[in-house]
Amino acid sequence: MTTRMQARLVLGIFFALFPWVAPRSAGADKAAVPAAPAAPTNCKAFGNAKCCDPGVMAHLPLPAVFKACGESEATFLGEAASKDTCKYVFKVEGDKPESTFVQVYAPAQKEVPAAPSDPFFSWVKVGKVFVTDRALSPKAAPMMANATGLWLPGKGYFVSVNASTKVCSKAEVKRLAGSLK
Repeated sequence: MTTRMQARLVLGIFFALFPWVAPRSAGADKAAVPAAPAAPTNCKAFGNAKCCDPGVMAHLPLPAVFKACGESEATFLGEAASKDTCKYVFKVEGDKPESTFVQVYAPAQKEVPAAPSDPFFSWVKVGKVFVTDRALSPKAAPMMANATGLWLPGKGYFVSVNASTKVCSKAEVKRLAGSLK
């Protein structure tokens, strides 16, 4: 794997785990990802957000999050879409919705490595999915305490999930890993 590919992978994982720091960029190569149907018009959008793209949602359907994380329609506040991303937002007593979510990021990628290469976290393989195991620096430790990451390589894409530990415990995230497609 080239250094450039490693850098792109690390940045992709980092921005999937921490989307609020992601730069907005124009167009990615979409040729490798199958065309997705149009976004639904009857979704439960969070705030002024857009509905998620069904192609992104297909990688981790909302019912799978409900089942694995013990959430329900009663705690589901809505979905929020951005480029190649779908964020499922939940109500957790005493916490702001901005920090209580499960986010799916599935960008097109010409060359997808077999495993994540990350300078911030170590990863362990659970079935076919990689799960963040521990922080590799003291500065990354707070990020690890607030969220658990999942990473699944695909053909022409990868799927990265960032699950708030307030919504999904680490044990629940490992169950959620089995639902990634």
